[in-house]
Amino acid sequence: MKTYGLRDIIGPIMVGPSSSHTAGALALASMARKLFGEQPERAVFTLYGSFAATGSGHGTDKALVAGILGLATDDPRVADAFALAKAAGVQVDIVWDTTTEVAHPNTVDIRCESREGRTLEMRGVSIGGGAAVIRRINGIDVDITGERTSVVVHQRDERGVLAHIAGVLAGCGINIANANLHRTAKRGDAYTVLETDSAVDASVRELLMDHPDIINARVVPATCAGDGEEVPMPEDAEERFARWDYASGEELLALCEREHVTIAQAFRAREEALCAKQGTEAGIDAYLDRVLEVMGNAATEPLGNPQPSVGGLIGGEAAKLRAALEDADPRHRLVDPLAARAAQYALATLETNGRMGVIVATPTAGSAGVLPGVLLALRDERGFSHDQLREGILTAAGLGYLIARNASVSGAEGGCQAEVGSAAAMAAAAAVALAGGAPDRCLAAGANVMMSLLGLVCDPVGGLVEVPCQKRNATAASVAFVSAQIALSGVQNLISFDEAVAVMDEVGRGLPPELRETALGGIAKAPSACAFCAGC
Repeated sequence: MKTYGLRDIIGPIMVGPSSSHTAGALALASMARKLFGEQPERAVFTLYGSFAATGSGHGTDKALVAGILGLATDDPRVADAFALAKAAGVQVDIVWDTTTEVAHPNTVDIRCESREGRTLEMRGVSIGGGAAVIRRINGIDVDITGERTSVVVHQRDERGVLAHIAGVLAGCGINIANANLHRTAKRGDAYTVLETDSAVDASVRELLMDHPDIINARVVPATCAGDGEEVPMPEDAEERFARWDYASGEELLALCEREHVTIAQAFRAREEALCAKQGTEAGIDAYLDRVLEVMGNAATEPLGNPQPSVGGLIGGEAAKLRAALEDADPRHRLVDPLAARAAQYALATLETNGRMGVIVATPTAGSAGVLPGVLLALRDERGFSHDQLREGILTAAGLGYLIARNASVSGAEGGCQAEVGSAAAMAAAAAVALAGGAPDRCLAAGANVMMSLLGLVCDPVGGLVEVPCQKRNATAASVAFVSAQIALSGVQNLISFDEAVAVMDEVGRGLPPELRETALGGIAKAPSACAFCAGC
């Protein structure tokens, strides 16, 4: 099971419009590029499942090309990836396979070809929130998450090869965290995949290649490291992480009581321990400062400079709402200033997302407006400070981690309840924490949201993260406030947070495919939506 950290839940910082379909796709292509060892002359992408059904509207094709070119997830040039590929002389072919059944809805096969005829075939899946896993390399099943730096060795299955690999890494002072051998048959082709506790220098590849039965070796750097430099892993890193790790809401509450800390403090300590275990500087405050900066820009720029989205379905809604709420007639103001401000920011963030601007996935791009809407409104209307907002984000991450770990934050897996529902639960917990509520009240607020939004389907019109996504983000911010207020009032829940997460997971997996981000059901099938798509 993947060990989720801060940047998995609050992040990635990325170009929109979808964390799983854009950032996750880019991450997969980036991993393919690293495995291939260079920029290919030709790349063929075959998309399956939800990738194939909605990938065009989500910019999945552009993201894949951007990853092959080596662009980062927050590079604004992602939108121009095809033109960049043409300029670089990279031939790109996209195959939209909507009929072949695959195990995961966000699946892509990537084939890289060099001028000399060298090839790589890789299958990967985007598991939500921008995270990606390699499932197959050249026909051999593997499991590479990117959680740690990986050394991938293509070899002939002969005696002495594994001893050579282990000896090289040991001689370079590199500790092996996990090792797996995947082979086609005895004495056939094989791949050894090793996860390490620290970074691996490029020179290690040359040492590994100094064996007649090793065909190739590549290093895939960790994709979830902190912002700082690589550092030696402390001897007590595992013990520290075990002290602060938790797997359920019940365990989180026990941890907070045992250590006399808030959820934000507990999650901060867990993140510091996790980064120490991974051999990286945590850089938590610097990362949170950048998160708040990006959130602020994404939530305010469309208010003064509205722009149409890529799909053309949204653009200017936040500015219209602000103008309407400034109307002198109080009868036209149906919500209080706090909820109104949150709605404006949520609408604006989805506008930024829809035009492939830079946003923070919280926990996904499709739900990126809820948490900023709530936090920035609390800052403006209640006077909370920058430092307090950082604590609110950590509280949100503390709950979001549990949802991602024990259920899903992917619309393709669990419907919109897994995206907007999770975001609103996180935002409600953050609001309670900022208001001085205890950890149990934060979890109660999260459970209130999940029960209120249970069964919310994912039905993007035309496969675009625009309609109904934008308005759901705005209304979910109000749900978060109401749920938080109920929890702060001391109202007890029959259903616990952990039970609510489990039920959400069960309901999400029981939804038919048409209601899980395929744009084949729900609002996406309404006559007006179909009429719009007919002109695409």
